[in-house]
Amino acid sequence: MAFFTRDFVVHVDNGIGLFVGLKQIGVGDSMQEFLELRYAGEDKLFVPVERLDLVQKYTGATKPPIDRLGGASWEKAKSKVKKAMRDMAEELLKLYAARKAVPGHAFSADSHWQQEFEGAFEYDLTIDQVSAVTDIKRDMESPTPMDRLLCGDVGYGKTEVAMRAAFKAVMDAKQVAFLAPTTVLAFQHQKTLRERFAGFPVRIDMVSRFRSKAEQKETIDDLAAGKVDIIVGTHRLLSKDVEFRDLGLLVVDEEQRFGVAHKEKIKQMKKKVDVLTMSATPIPRTLNMSLIGIRDMSIIETPPKDRLSIQTNVVKFDQHVIGTAIRTELARGGQIYFVHNRVESIFSIGALVQRLVPEARVVVAHGQMDEEALERAMFDFVAKKFDVLLATTIVENGLDIPNANTIIINRADRYGLSQLYQLRGRVGRSDRAAYAYLLIPPEDNLSPIAKKRLAAIKEFSDLGSGFRVAALDLEIRGAGNLLGGEQSGQIDTVGFELYMKLLEQTVRELKGEEIEDDNRATVNLRVDLKIDQSYVADMNQRLSLYRSVAAARDESEIDDVLEGAHDRYGALPESVLNLADYGRIRIMADRLGIDTIDREGAHVVLKFRPQAKVDPVRLVALVRQRPELTLVPPAALKLDLGRAQGSGLRAPEVPASPKGSPSSPKPSALSPKKSGKYGNAAPSWWVARAREAEVTPGFTKADILRKAKEDPRAPGGVFERVGALLSELLDQR
Repeated sequence: MAFFTRDFVVHVDNGIGLFVGLKQIGVGDSMQEFLELRYAGEDKLFVPVERLDLVQKYTGATKPPIDRLGGASWEKAKSKVKKAMRDMAEELLKLYAARKAVPGHAFSADSHWQQEFEGAFEYDLTIDQVSAVTDIKRDMESPTPMDRLLCGDVGYGKTEVAMRAAFKAVMDAKQVAFLAPTTVLAFQHQKTLRERFAGFPVRIDMVSRFRSKAEQKETIDDLAAGKVDIIVGTHRLLSKDVEFRDLGLLVVDEEQRFGVAHKEKIKQMKKKVDVLTMSATPIPRTLNMSLIGIRDMSIIETPPKDRLSIQTNVVKFDQHVIGTAIRTELARGGQIYFVHNRVESIFSIGALVQRLVPEARVVVAHGQMDEEALERAMFDFVAKKFDVLLATTIVENGLDIPNANTIIINRADRYGLSQLYQLRGRVGRSDRAAYAYLLIPPEDNLSPIAKKRLAAIKEFSDLGSGFRVAALDLEIRGAGNLLGGEQSGQIDTVGFELYMKLLEQTVRELKGEEIEDDNRATVNLRVDLKIDQSYVADMNQRLSLYRSVAAARDESEIDDVLEGAHDRYGALPESVLNLADYGRIRIMADRLGIDTIDREGAHVVLKFRPQAKVDPVRLVALVRQRPELTLVPPAALKLDLGRAQGSGLRAPEVPASPKGSPSSPKPSALSPKKSGKYGNAAPSWWVARAREAEVTPGFTKADILRKAKEDPRAPGGVFERVGALLSELLDQR
């Protein structure tokens, strides 16, 4: 995540401050790079770039107060959030435990009927669909009730996955309920299910406001008698008078559209039956529960064959843009959605569209129309009797019209991020290029959150972006109370990243799982770790490299960072290889439970934590064998770099190269093969000088006599000596 000047940032130990920029400060003989943070009272904090894992960008819905360095406010805020989080997590885990404790129905393995049903599907499943089907079947065949979130982009085949689960349930003589947020979507599901199940003796019915009261009563009676196998409906299915003879599977489509009362009813049902929730952009709360492991999640990210991404344009309301967009779509024989979410002015917009494009046939649809008129408008648009469907957000879910590939959304600044994404997903459902026009008022009138949402929806135009949109919505709006209806909560106090981290730790702690130690080793070997601007000019890209190394918990992650840098910026300079070796030493120190590794002159002191994973008996034996090692009470080990390893002799000094004659980067003493692969193949100083066109002055006597700059990666250098010692301690555990 990019840092900009005056951005709010969160330092894990010191709280919320302002990012000022990167600053170079002289430390010993070299210049080091630091993040400069500003706190209350103009206090400054300089954070070494190699400890960038301590700093995160603040993301919340409000402008936070800046903390005071050394004050108690930050620790109080963190404690308050942790307490609230613990209470909430305990309640969540009670629900989780209740589901695990109540035995559900373990469905039978696939029958030959299941194979026949799946074989009748005319398309090949994508890899992600196959994986999701496997996950769901495994959950259904387990005696524990399933609670799985199926997150997949609009038009990516979630319904086919759900129908396979539904068929499996019906084969075990269980009933299935398909719950949809809107009448239009319920109708679409009924139509799809009936077409897909046409060759099998399965009765599918629907309850919604499109049905008369008498029809609904007959369906509900048949449902209670077990005559209906699959029932589709809106929240009407959650009414008290709806009873099932033997419900086995509940499929909830677009859960984010249901109110809190309805969700409470669904939550009670979850304790007894298998539940599959489908969403392109789950609400922050739902996504958060899945990300921290309270709910299971399957993601469908692979697009169907020949699917193209939607070209998104955020523009000021302009009659010329509207007219051109409609005419362009009509010219290729397509249809257009125009979304205007104000019933009182929808006919005025209709008159405007008719005036701009007289040849366009416009039909209006909104939720206050009677069901017959609404159904007729929808069907006539599907039948291509009209070119433009001017509607409220009633079209957000359910319509699947491959011929409609342009959508115009008026006052796009008034919609939530997930809602914009869903609306845009009405187009681009075929192999044709699709276009979305988001009409907004002048930018001065937009709120900061509206600007953020519009920028995000424009950025996430790639196929399969629904999950990322939901994740960003989680940042923008907050995860809130995971059990109730609040969408923004404790996240504003500590910022999104730290909130997620604390919540995950709390849940794992209450589950009795092992928690990764968050206190990482501090390593200071007086080595130049600064990435030269000549190698990576952009500040945020340098910060990204620093952060990747600082956050690495495994050597393979360091190798990935090096490979990425080599591919992107070219041969790796010494400073980057130094940074990588620093990262490797820190990872080994973490494994051993070392608190600090600090160098003073020719001595390196390793201080152990009380819970350090080192055998004291073996450590004493090692010190006796190695004269360069000394135990320092109460819990430290000193390494004398001046003594050669394993002998009482002083280590010879590495001869100096003349100033201006840097040797080529050497392979890493810690991981020679991997680091050497990215080494710079530049010619030696002498060869480069011989090739120059003109002779220039070489070096002075002072240059020759000046002590050479230490090469920490040289054989016998500080990285090799410290790395070898840590490796030996790890081997002795």
